[in-house]
Amino acid sequence: MFHAHLRLHRAAPALLAAAVLAALVLVVAGSATAKPKATAKPKPTDVKVMTRNIYLGADLTPAIQAKGVTAFTEATGQILREVTANDFPVRAKGLAKEILAKEPDLVGLQEVAEWRTGPPSLETLLGGSPPKATTVRYDYLTELLKQLNKGKKRYRAVVVNPEFDFEAPADENGVAGDGPNSLIANAEINGRLTMRDVILAKVGGEVKVSDPEKGHFKTLNSEEISGAKVTVVRGWASVDATVRGSVPFHFVDTHLESFDPQTVVPSIRARQAAELVAPDGPLTNKLPTILVGDLNSDTKTAVQPGDGQAYETLVKAGMRERSTYKPLGCCLQTSLLPVGDGGAASQFDHKVDHIMTRDPKLVKLVNSSVTGRSPQNGFWDSDHAGLFSTLKIY
Repeated sequence: MFHAHLRLHRAAPALLAAAVLAALVLVVAGSATAKPKATAKPKPTDVKVMTRNIYLGADLTPAIQAKGVTAFTEATGQILREVTANDFPVRAKGLAKEILAKEPDLVGLQEVAEWRTGPPSLETLLGGSPPKATTVRYDYLTELLKQLNKGKKRYRAVVVNPEFDFEAPADENGVAGDGPNSLIANAEINGRLTMRDVILAKVGGEVKVSDPEKGHFKTLNSEEISGAKVTVVRGWASVDATVRGSVPFHFVDTHLESFDPQTVVPSIRARQAAELVAPDGPLTNKLPTILVGDLNSDTKTAVQPGDGQAYETLVKAGMRERSTYKPLGCCLQTSLLPVGDGGAASQFDHKVDHIMTRDPKLVKLVNSSVTGRSPQNGFWDSDHAGLFSTLKIY
């Protein structure tokens, strides 16, 4: 008995050490297989967005409808004179005031024109040469950002998508016989218009963007202008974003076709809308998705038969409205924006600018309002009003 007890007594330290080691092994093994704590999902966050068609500065219809070179150069001359009369540097002050009053986190802009001039030539219209005029007369993006960022940088362009780019001779001064080339009638200058869709983001840590993308529609309208076929390039721009620590979301800006003959069903702009919601389109995204832009379409307030086709295409694909109809924001019935040249708030009688989502359960409307329904600084800011929404992202 004595010897047996002695063996157990001597073995006790070894047994104790083994037990401690085994316990440590279990703890370490348990730690290695334990599930990590789930990361807390961001709380629902208010995100402010805006869409603003800033108006290219002139009515292009006279040039499209002109018959013959003389009539065409007179029409393009009228367009350049209208652009000057509509004085974008002044209008940019009013547009900036609209944006700064609402402080949107993201802004989708349409008709962000750049107007350039060069020597008169038919090469770009009839000769197939690409536009080449380089003297900048008005760069709407530069002018608007200058006003937005006066004294402090507040907004930056995160996507710029160049689209329709057209150059043609113009009789801007209206003086007969002063053109250097008799083949182009009285044209003394070439005018070049480059259209762009742009996304602006607020500067600072509150708004973070990634994956900027842009593209052009496959379905495009073509017009015959003075014997030349001119294709109107349009498209879209997009970014992924987070705002004040929100859930990431996808933001898309677009401008669907304006000069849609509506003679074919589906219309050109309806087919462009279908490209947006196609399986590989910019509105098909795993993130909560927001669309802003000038759709030139609506069902509730359609002006002409067929005007609702594009909007219907989006709704059938699951898109839902996230902006107000009260008041309406389209459009002044004048190409001239100085006060007294025909514009009136009563002309805003339908809706073409929209803010929509493909994820109605994850993107809720908090409030929405319309801006720019009265002139500032002696001008209407645009022929459209602006559209703003606060959205809660889940």
